Amino acid sequence: MLFNSYGFVLAFLPLVLLGWWALPTPRLRLGFLTAASYFFYAWWDLRFVPLMIVSTSADYFAGRLIADARSEARRKTVLVLLLAFNLGLLAVFKYYDFFVTSLDGVGRMLGFDPSWPLLGLILPVGISFYTFNSISYTIDIYRRRLEPARSFLEFSTFVAMFPHLVAGPIVRYADMADQFERLAPKPRADEWVVGLWMFGLGMAKKVLIADVVARGLVDPLWASAPALDTAEAWIAAAGYTVQIYFDFSGYSDMAVGLALLLGFRFPQNFDSPYKSANIGEFWRRWHMSLSFWIRDYLFIPLGGSRGSALLVTRNLILTMLLGGLWHGAGWTFALWGLYHGGLLAGHAALSRRGLVPSSRVLATAATVLAVMIGWVLFRSASPGEAFALLGTMSGMRAGEGGYLSMVSGEAAITALLAAVLVFAAPNTWELRFPRTRLAAAALAALLVLCVLRFAEPSPFIYFQF
Repeated sequence: MLFNSYGFVLAFLPLVLLGWWALPTPRLRLGFLTAASYFFYAWWDLRFVPLMIVSTSADYFAGRLIADARSEARRKTVLVLLLAFNLGLLAVFKYYDFFVTSLDGVGRMLGFDPSWPLLGLILPVGISFYTFNSISYTIDIYRRRLEPARSFLEFSTFVAMFPHLVAGPIVRYADMADQFERLAPKPRADEWVVGLWMFGLGMAKKVLIADVVARGLVDPLWASAPALDTAEAWIAAAGYTVQIYFDFSGYSDMAVGLALLLGFRFPQNFDSPYKSANIGEFWRRWHMSLSFWIRDYLFIPLGGSRGSALLVTRNLILTMLLGGLWHGAGWTFALWGLYHGGLLAGHAALSRRGLVPSSRVLATAATVLAVMIGWVLFRSASPGEAFALLGTMSGMRAGEGGYLSMVSGEAAITALLAAVLVFAAPNTWELRFPRTRLAAAALAALLVLCVLRFAEPSPFIYFQF
């Protein structure tokens, strides 16, 4: 089920909010929210609900075993088995066919054809997100930084909670434990004002900006990528840079808003990342929950910024490579991760030598340009397509062009205005929402406009991860 759909806005969400706040006891409320979240997930594909239940059960009981174990060896054994289980799910559903196809390709280059069988499995929506939520839970228990969930129901609610289930933010149980213990007995007006505005503005980002730019500019130009001229290639890359920003930040705002309507607080996931003056700052502002996750559970355990420049470079590149592959099983995502790892390592080297730009304007422009080039890798269907488009952007090659006529005027104007908003407007976390009738009328008009613009199903970009 999509947030930007009639079924969600007009039926599912009102019924869930009514049931959540009407039920008298915490246990009934958590059970209701868990069941509603499973229904939300089953709307996409009922077959994968048992998989999520099995994964949730494994993580919950592993957490209890780790907490109760008397020996360090037993604690570590349980953790290793649990990590193998979780990562094994990702390996089978997300990466098996990719690695097998890659190995087959290497084999053919070496003169033999291994012909490994492909599984052809459907990727369960949100598996990367809820798996990372659960992994952080068991690791934090192992590190003695977290007590296990008080009940299986509480943990099931945490994993399945529909606002963050399929595309984040990646919420840690440590952020939610106290909130589960002290469920608000009734809705608070201040939380509902902020929650409704966050949901409405997030919806507007998706429906009125990201989808308009995608349908009227990005998709038509990218469909003709090999034939674009240099200017058209830059316009396509810039359009996608706008689209993915408003698509994913829109989802994140909506998730935070929905959580507030239920009385929960989620962490911030976006902090005006295109205003960053270097690539390290960008990753502290973009998809913040993932950036902090890979920092705490991957980069720092690898050694972090300790050690020689060579070791730090290794840690950065390996971390970002794995971060790229988290986004998708494909060479474009691997190359995108390596590219960002190289950018981070390069910035670290320049910083050590005092060679970073002193002008924040120039530094920000350089950062956005570097990020835009990376988005070409991220968006492309294959490395060949990406390198061809990058070659066109560099002027090394160019098609016959003439495809700007495919770009709608609405999409072009929307993209330009959105680009201005990115740099000139505060992000939604910096806004203060007045509790006035005029503000309520403006919000209602915005939501109605979004609902009227619902067209064919338009999944969020990060749903595929």
